[in-house]
Parts: sequence; structure tokens; C-alpha cells
Amino acid sequence: MKPQIFISAATAGSGKTLFAMGLSRLLKRRGYRVQPYKCGPDFFDSQLLSIASGNDTVNLDTWLSTHNHAQYLYNKYGERSDVCLTEGAGILFDGYRRMLGSSAEMAGLLNVPVILLVNARMVGYSVAPLIYGFKNFYSGIRIAGVVFSQITSQAHYMRLREACADVSVDCLGYIPSMDTFKLPSKRSVISLANRRSYNELSDEIASQLEETVDVNRLLGKCNRNFPCQYTLPYSSEADPELSILPIRKIKIAVARDPAFCFTYRENISRLKSLGEITYFSPLYGSELPEADLVYLPGGYPEQFARQLHRRYKMMEELKNYVENGGKIWAEGGGMVFLGRTLKSRENGTAYPMSNVLPVDFTVLSVPKLCSGYRKMICGEQEFKGYEFRYSSLLQDDTPSNYNAALITDLKGADIGLPLYRYKNVFASYVHWYFGDKDILKMWE
Repeated sequence: MKPQIFISAATAGSGKTLFAMGLSRLLKRRGYRVQPYKCGPDFFDSQLLSIASGNDTVNLDTWLSTHNHAQYLYNKYGERSDVCLTEGAGILFDGYRRMLGSSAEMAGLLNVPVILLVNARMVGYSVAPLIYGFKNFYSGIRIAGVVFSQITSQAHYMRLREACADVSVDCLGYIPSMDTFKLPSKRSVISLANRRSYNELSDEIASQLEETVDVNRLLGKCNRNFPCQYTLPYSSEADPELSILPIRKIKIAVARDPAFCFTYRENISRLKSLGEITYFSPLYGSELPEADLVYLPGGYPEQFARQLHRRYKMMEELKNYVENGGKIWAEGGGMVFLGRTLKSRENGTAYPMSNVLPVDFTVLSVPKLCSGYRKMICGEQEFKGYEFRYSSLLQDDTPSNYNAALITDLKGADIGLPLYRYKNVFASYVHWYFGDKDILKMWE
């Protein structure tokens, strides 16, 4: 038995991420080892939860992987924790198709009680039918209690408590309306300075929750048997450790710094099972480690274009590594770094990059977010991933034989950008999930 908390929201702007950060930090202060999870493919919220809890966040997604695999990850990483805390994606019942991929589906899959965040700004007793609906809409989950945000006074809060009582849902506390509790934009980078500010924000919210949320009661309401039970039919394919691993361990270099920070924890775990990982920084370093495989994850290189283009030695070594047959897996911003040039703004300077791929990139004058689930079939494997970017392709001079696979959206429509292959380089704008894949098969 251990507290297992699933935090979700009834509406947008309910303070779900702020609450998850504050609760993680508060429990850490009390001496609990908190294992954070993020439902869905989001990278930024995952990093905030990692900062608040002091432990790496694990993404759980029923579209990127199988149900069994999500349950396997939950059990694997929660085993040594005192509390499992999952932040849902978006609003409770919103998935990519009705409830498929929703927080509700994940909470039911893990059999974890839901703490519902409700934005009570400019509403009083009328929250009663809203909460009643969320409580009774789907029998596969249990609403353990409600926490309100945007509370303006004690009188306001008392009306909300009455509403909860009348629909037989526990009211566990509130977060007042405070301008200081604001999340940064998802375009923000996790620099050292920002990390300090996010740490301070976590502490501020934790102190507030200590005063206005009945945390002990919340933990008691969410105390559950652990581990979660696998759904049937269970498949051992959910367990990467059970698959056949290469006899020879390989050397793997992984880019990691504020410009390249979009990684799924289980992707790194998968790479560790294949060999020895060495981290390096394209932003601050000057040498590429000796490696059999280089992983360039996504991030925001456009926000560091001037600094990156000064790393001449690093880019030259990457280029030579590729020309000599070196293997690279590049995603999102990692692919941009392999390009010919990068503009941090549409009419700005075109900074030279590694020139592995004859492609130029830019950021539009009004940055436009392109995001969504993606999939492709390459060789014998189907990969699924998530595209999240503000940069755009400016000029693509790659020949047709560079196109290694067609990338589609959820409905099977071509997104217009392929998986590029040049020699032993695979690159695309998509952040692929390969925690349950044999990625080395790509080079066979």
C-alpha cells in the first residue's frame, strides 16, 4: 500500500501543473520519495515535475505505447517510491479520440484515484452539477476529491464546499487567486537561471498548499495497493529487459543541455540497456565523445542559434563522424542542428549549423506551434511519436532518396515531412518513443 495520486482538471486553467509541482515539493519536504509521472507526450511539464520532486519524470501514454507497457513503466519506477504522483494531460476526459488517450483512460488503467482541480473563478454553487457529472460520467475511475483554484475569499470557498457536500464529493482544499503563481511559456528553456526560479515557484506553492489543502486527508484518500495489476491479455513485450539484447555493448553519446532536452526517460533507459551512455553538450562543449551511436534529441536550438554556430569544432566532428559512417538518431531540434543553416527569426541571420543535411530552418515572425501525434513504418517496425516545434523548414534541397519513411498523423494523412536518411543518419521533426523498440534494427 502507498499513496498514488492522479491529478487532473475539469476545465482549462485549473492550475493542474502548479498543484502537481507544489504537492510534489511539499511531499519531498516531508521526507517522502516522490515518483512523478506525466500522462501524455508533454516534455515541458515533465521537466517542471522533475525539478519539483527531485526525481526524473516518466511519461505514460496509451497511444505512444501499449497499455501493458504503460503499466509496466508505472510499476517499474514506482517500486522504490513512497508516493506515486501522476499529472494528467489536459482535461480529464479529453483524448485524441473521445476518451482514448485521455487522463481518464490512464487513471482507469492504473486503478489510481483522481484528484480533480476545478477553476472556481467567477462561479459558486453552480460547480455542483459540474462535479456531479465528472463523478458519475465514467464508472472506470474514482474521483477521490476536489481541490479548487482561483478562490477569492473564504465566503467563496464555503459556497464551493457546500456544493461538494451536496454531490457527495470530498473537498480537500483550495489554491487562492494569486498572480505570483504563474507558469512560464512552454517555449521557455530550462536554463540554470530558470531552474532556480522554478525551484522557488515550487517552494511557494508548497507553502501555500500546506495552509489551504488537507494533504494528510488527500494521502489517505489515495492510499492504494501497489503495484497496479496488468490488463489482460498481458504481453511480456511490455518489458524491454526481456527482449534480446546485443551481445556487444555499444558506446552511445547523448546530447543533453538547455538546447537539447526533450527526452523520454524510458528512451534513455532503453539506450542504457544497449550500452554505455556518455552525455555531451553541443551548446557548451567542443568535442563529440567516441561513440557507436549518437542521439540528438529535440529542444529549442533556435533560441541558442548564435551560441551553437560558434561550436565549429563540435559541428565539424559531427560532420566527419557522419561521413565516416557514424550512426545518428536525430529528433526535432536535433535534426535542426544537423541542418545547413538556422534563423532564430524570419528576417534574422542565417547561422551555419553542422551541414549534414542540405536543409535550412527558421522561426516565423509570429512563431507558430506545430504539434500532434505521428507514426511511421520503417523496416519491420512501427514507430509512434509526438511532434512539438516552433521552428519551420525554410529550404529543403534533399534528393528524393533521402526519404526513408512516410510520416503520418493520427488519421494516416501525410504530414509533408519525411524521415530523412543520409548514410547512417536518421532524422525527423518528430520525437519518437522507442522505449519498447529495438532501435538498432534501423541500421540492419
